[in-house]
Amino acid sequence: MLFDSDVLIWALRGHQRAVQRLEKADRRRLSVVSYMELIQGVRDKREWRLLKRFLSDSAFELVPFSENIGHRAVVYMEEHGLNAGMRLGDALIAATAAEIHAPLCSGDARHYRAVAELEIDVFRP
Repeated sequence: MLFDSDVLIWALRGHQRAVQRLEKADRRRLSVVSYMELIQGVRDKREWRLLKRFLSDSAFELVPFSENIGHRAVVYMEEHGLNAGMRLGDALIAATAAEIHAPLCSGDARHYRAVAELEIDVFRP
């Protein structure tokens, strides 16, 4: 399963349902976009160390960009940018999930509903 950054933020804050959702996943993956979003939210070195330890202890696999992910994200932006309001980060995350054939766990599924080939696992905090 590919996790959106919002689910990890809930888990980092100690939200029990988010922690359980992570624990029940057979495979935990994170797009580099979501990873960068998490880094962007870090306020100091202590939080940086906590984030890195959390990702390591939870056995997250970081999914890098690829040419196919980039191409797919462009297609999503062209198809859904105007009518569904898809933004750059959402297009890259959706493209990553679709490219690796993994469900996307997100608390904000409305960003991804326009992508028909995407399996969305909605997280409700």
